[in-house]
Amino acid sequence: MPSVMFICLGNICRSPAAENMLRHMAEKEGYTDLVVDSCGMGDWHLGASPDKRMTDASMTRGIPMRGRAKLFQLDFFEKFDYIFVVDNEILHRLYHHADTPAKKAKLKLITEFSEVYKGEEIPDPFYRGEEGFEHVLDMLEDSCRGILEHLYPKS
Repeated sequence: MPSVMFICLGNICRSPAAENMLRHMAEKEGYTDLVVDSCGMGDWHLGASPDKRMTDASMTRGIPMRGRAKLFQLDFFEKFDYIFVVDNEILHRLYHHADTPAKKAKLKLITEFSEVYKGEEIPDPFYRGEEGFEHVLDMLEDSCRGILEHLYPKS
């Protein structure tokens, strides 16, 4: 059973959107064994629901947003097969906490398996208006499709 953790700064926009999008895509394809979660690096939104603007933008794509903001824990390196992050700053911060080559290998940008946005950072839409949220969802949709194809390759 594959397991994926998505991480952004506050766990109210990008990482919960990625979590819910990947879960939605997996369920639609019949992959019910996938474990998906998200968290943030900062504690200023702990317990909060996803940002309303991201929730609204996701719902227009038929993707309900669930979850509450939580903080990254070091034991996530043990619990998850993949740890996808939104930007290089978070990637480097977590890389310093990954104390083995196996843990370091789990860390990747969310766009690692993207066809269109490979290697790009997912921008924070918080101050970018409605179009910022749509752009992030476009990036996440392409990236999550690639992640799903990586996790469940077609024979």
